[in-house]
Amino acid sequence: MPALPGSWTARAKLKYAVIACGGCRAFLSTDNAKLMWLIWLILAAIFAVAEVFTTGFVLLWFGVGAAVAALLALLGVESLTAQVVSFLGISVLLIIASRTIFEQFLMRSSRGNELKTGVARMIGQSVTVTEASRGLLNEAAVKAYGSVWTALPLPDEAPLQEGETVLIERIEGNTVYVRRPLRRAPLFGETAE
Repeated sequence: MPALPGSWTARAKLKYAVIACGGCRAFLSTDNAKLMWLIWLILAAIFAVAEVFTTGFVLLWFGVGAAVAALLALLGVESLTAQVVSFLGISVLLIIASRTIFEQFLMRSSRGNELKTGVARMIGQSVTVTEASRGLLNEAAVKAYGSVWTALPLPDEAPLQEGETVLIERIEGNTVYVRRPLRRAPLFGETAE
């Protein structure tokens, strides 16, 4: 499309655009419509290449939709409307299907499989009591990951004894709440017997 002179009025620009659009219609209504398969194929390739540079995994499905429209055009479907509807329909259906598949099989999020970092990683770990319970709250000390933490037994637990192995139930501030395991769990870094 050639550049429009700056002195053109809005009416002249609109008339030029209508003529240009009519030219597009004339192109599509003649035997050139048989070349639409090539345009769709080029569009499919553009979408496929563009997908490499994005992270959303969406453009590939538009490329597949364009390839289906190219196949329709190659098979003799001359209706541009049918080609566009198939392009959009296939693309949207594949996007919905891929999102559903990815969410069900690749992005499973169950509570046990979450990545835990920091102090949240300590919950459920076995630790050793380094100082026995004392005082009204049965405050003790445990060694976890090389650091000594203030430990309180859960309300239904007896006072802690030095050398005992306990499990961390929760962490509040710099205090860990612990309970005795039903059976001895291996300490962090130990192998299970």
